[in-house]
Amino acid sequence: QGPLVESGGGLAQAGASLRLTCDASNVIFGLSDWAWYRQVPGEQREVVASITMRGNTNYADSVKGRFAISRNNAKKMVYLQMDSLKPEDTAIYYCNLAWSPHENWWGQGTQVTVSS
Repeated sequence: QGPLVESGGGLAQAGASLRLTCDASNVIFGLSDWAWYRQVPGEQREVVASITMRGNTNYADSVKGRFAISRNNAKKMVYLQMDSLKPEDTAIYYCNLAWSPHENWWGQGTQVTVSS
């Protein structure tokens, strides 16, 4: 397990909300762009949302309008607010650098399971 720590996942019903937290206090944080990724077993990890060091955000089409990424540079935290959850959002969620994730930084992730 790497130095990034994700939390906040759990079991939710469709339509509910969850807020994920990424603790990046053990790595260099402030000058980097960050992203949330998700992975379903047997599939490739995909980018869900990213945020630049200036706070500009970008989202996968599948979550646009439902998810919101944010960051707190002072606390070295990245957040993912997930609203209107769908069963297809079920995955393990990870955080890491955007564009070029650091392979040695991946944490255990946090499981999100959405029931219909």
